[in-house]
Amino acid sequence: MPVIRLGLRANLPQFALLVAVNGLVGATVGQERTLLPLIAVDEFGVTAATAGLAFLVAFGAAKAVANLAAGALSDRYGRKPVLLAGWLIGLPVPLLIIAAPEWSWIVLANLLLGVNQGLCWSTTVAMKVDLVGPARRGLALGLNESAGYVSVAGAALVTGLIAAQTGLRPEPFLLGLAVVALGLGVSALFVRETSSHVAHEAATTTAHAHHAGAGLRRIVAAGTFRDPTLSAASQAGLVNNLNDGLAWGVFPLLFTRAGLTLGEVGLLVAIYPAVWGVTQIGTGALSDRVGRRRLIVGGMLLQAGALAGIALGADFAAWAMASVALGLGTALVYPTLIAVVADASHPSWRASAVGVYRFWRDSGYVVGAVIAGLVADRFGLAASVWVVAALTAASGLVAALRMRPAAVAAPDAGH
Repeated sequence: MPVIRLGLRANLPQFALLVAVNGLVGATVGQERTLLPLIAVDEFGVTAATAGLAFLVAFGAAKAVANLAAGALSDRYGRKPVLLAGWLIGLPVPLLIIAAPEWSWIVLANLLLGVNQGLCWSTTVAMKVDLVGPARRGLALGLNESAGYVSVAGAALVTGLIAAQTGLRPEPFLLGLAVVALGLGVSALFVRETSSHVAHEAATTTAHAHHAGAGLRRIVAAGTFRDPTLSAASQAGLVNNLNDGLAWGVFPLLFTRAGLTLGEVGLLVAIYPAVWGVTQIGTGALSDRVGRRRLIVGGMLLQAGALAGIALGADFAAWAMASVALGLGTALVYPTLIAVVADASHPSWRASAVGVYRFWRDSGYVVGAVIAGLVADRFGLAASVWVVAALTAASGLVAALRMRPAAVAAPDAGH
């Protein structure tokens, strides 16, 4: 029986493979980032923001539920089966977008995409945390999220460039089909189960024994309201992805209506996740050294300022600078929030705790789509950006007040 060792160096080949797999997960969603809001208007005549953002509501709701299910299923049945199920569900997505005769097909495709992202991304997060153990958790999550969001940016840029030459469909989405097929093949053939690493860490942890075997209901309660740190992370994650939903659903329309070309829009849409993706390698590692809370609070406030800059901007240069700031603020927050949740949960229920956090985080897509759509239809696109900026600043203050230093939480604790 092979010796189980925790740590990045000890598990580097498998860890690196999982980083690459999550890059493919990111590219799967990145294929849509530039094009779907434009397809809604140009091909299907969807002019109301609330109707046009229906694909985001479908995506966010499906991903949130899939995140919750992925954590519980991974703890019960293992990580790899959940990862493979996610890839299989993602296979029809680009085909549905290519063939869609009406907007409802796009909404259906995004339901499946949300399940794909929830199962695959949650599982790759859990597997990397399993491999590295507690010492380098921030770095591991920074690398994971970096691979995913650099690929989001790359796919958004490439599909925008392809669309500028060939049109909005079908050619840009053939790339997505190839990515999903490659992800399924690599995961099936080369990814190894990490449940033995979970058992090893659980057997050697100094946490109190009552943490083991926690029920999902208690973990949901801890992550939603009972535990100050876990619930503060959940609300910050929700608002962070509310921002991302705004960037996905509103920014392309805002930039296009200002007269930018499709190529310029694709570049602007790519800047934010590219900066986010590259810099969170450093921010994840930094959180291991200086603590999580100050990065989370600072990142939320920086995002709020960047959104204000986008609302005030009127040309490519101003929006590009604000997009860089938005990406940096998100990088300070994104891997750090998952690391906080991993810090505050026992190995035996960690995947479930991460699933609860990711449920609330990705519910932000739904909340963001509803808020942005209603405000944009009533007051304009820029007004929706201002509203989200204010919510983001408030979320940072909540995190500052409620989040505690790293410690393993009890899922039934009311502290």
